[in-house]
Amino acid sequence: MQAVTGEGLDGVVFDARGLAPAIVQSVDDGGVRMLGYMNREALARTLRTGQVWFWSRSRGAFWRKGESSGNWLEVVEVLVDCDGDALLVRARPHGPTCHTGAESCFFRPLAAPDGAGGG
Repeated sequence: MQAVTGEGLDGVVFDARGLAPAIVQSVDDGGVRMLGYMNREALARTLRTGQVWFWSRSRGAFWRKGESSGNWLEVVEVLVDCDGDALLVRARPHGPTCHTGAESCFFRPLAAPDGAGGG
């Protein structure tokens, strides 16, 4: 596993609540699996353990992806975007990622407004 490169944790800009969005992408197929939020400690745990940790905004607690379902994410690398305020976690999924049992949390298309999205 590779850590955040460059400045390390100090290179990440956290918002006023101390959070940064973290997009999880499968290294197997390139698909986006989920979006979660990490604070500094969740990111540190992710880098230290090789499993993906988040901060639950609703529960106000740390959670490790797969702790209840067994469908965990093996970290391959963590990248920070050009502004330093968003993370891309490239991971190897061990089972479906979504709590619904779907491979990805992004499976519900939104309808385009009438007349939009032409061709």
